[in-house]
Amino acid sequence: MSIKRVGVIGGGQLAWMMAMAAKSLGIRLVVQTPNITDPAVCVAAETIFAAIDDGVATEQMASRCDVITFENEFINLHALKYLAKRGICFYPRLEALAPLLDKYHQRCYFDRIGLPQPEFISLEGEVGKQELKSLASSRTPINLSQLEFPLVLKARRQGYDGKGTFIIKDSHSLQETWNQLSNQPVVLEEFIPFERELAVMAARSVDGEVVVYPVVETQQEEQVCRRVIAPAQISPDTVAEVNAIAKTLLTSLEVVGVFGIELFLTSNNKVLVNEVSPRTHNSGHYTIDACETSQFEQQLRAVVGLPLGSPQMHCPSAVMVNLLGYESSQDDYQQKRQTLASLPGAFVHWYGKTQSRPGRKLGHVTVLSDGNSVQEVIEKVESVWYG
Repeated sequence: MSIKRVGVIGGGQLAWMMAMAAKSLGIRLVVQTPNITDPAVCVAAETIFAAIDDGVATEQMASRCDVITFENEFINLHALKYLAKRGICFYPRLEALAPLLDKYHQRCYFDRIGLPQPEFISLEGEVGKQELKSLASSRTPINLSQLEFPLVLKARRQGYDGKGTFIIKDSHSLQETWNQLSNQPVVLEEFIPFERELAVMAARSVDGEVVVYPVVETQQEEQVCRRVIAPAQISPDTVAEVNAIAKTLLTSLEVVGVFGIELFLTSNNKVLVNEVSPRTHNSGHYTIDACETSQFEQQLRAVVGLPLGSPQMHCPSAVMVNLLGYESSQDDYQQKRQTLASLPGAFVHWYGKTQSRPGRKLGHVTVLSDGNSVQEVIEKVESVWYG
């Protein structure tokens, strides 16, 4: 059966870019999102206005689609499992999402399939009687006083763009931060003094074919991605290791769709998995303009059963710079966008959000280059946007 109708849970900029790709493939995209101002609403064929964790609304959307996919992972898995039992098709499969929605469970899954990653343990218990439990190993619970600092504390659910992630320098800060999170179970991770942060997009088809995009370098500030450099200037051995990690992960989960994998590269060239997003990802936005098949077209190809497209770049180098809000405003920044668009090799993508606030992703610009002027490109773009 030919699939022509795809539902997307979520209506932000990722769904917006997926909707643009859907038009070129002749696919009708229906989104489930709560707000009329959400970016995908203006380009989707149809919108179900409801919270993304509203299972009743998802059932309504399913009656208008052949398959449902996801813009983000903040879903009501229990409600979706009920719908799946009734024959509604989700890609990626819910069984592939289940180990990844909780950051501690995600770490445990990586441990089981042998992916390299930082040491980690869970923090749970009563206030004043804290224990650290490592369900992924045979280590016995240890007391808070035995910890080595600094370390990283992460909320187990709902974290993105640095939200829910804290660098902890001592036991007092740990107790204080945990109290702020109402002493909910969290995951503690070894702090990695990395040399670079890397990322890679990978896709797997219904038939089990896996394609991997070029490995990129991501540059973060205040735990928010500011820029992506493609391809990353790393050794062939490191590229091969990252590719192997991506293929192992997608194959073990029997993924159908696109995943984003974030990694650390240490000073001794050790690769460690940081986090995995079971969807299209900010680090893959450059693929729209720099690759033969964008991550958004690839996601749709995978979920509707089309052959996967080539992930190869058609230019020597590309730089993607996020256009982050730096003030509270309702400005559409038209003049700055036009100046950015006039830069050689530049492609501006504006998400149409009506409200700017510091750190909010309002759009991005990708600049194709010869690979010799990466820093110059970054400086030009950021001087226009933040100047």
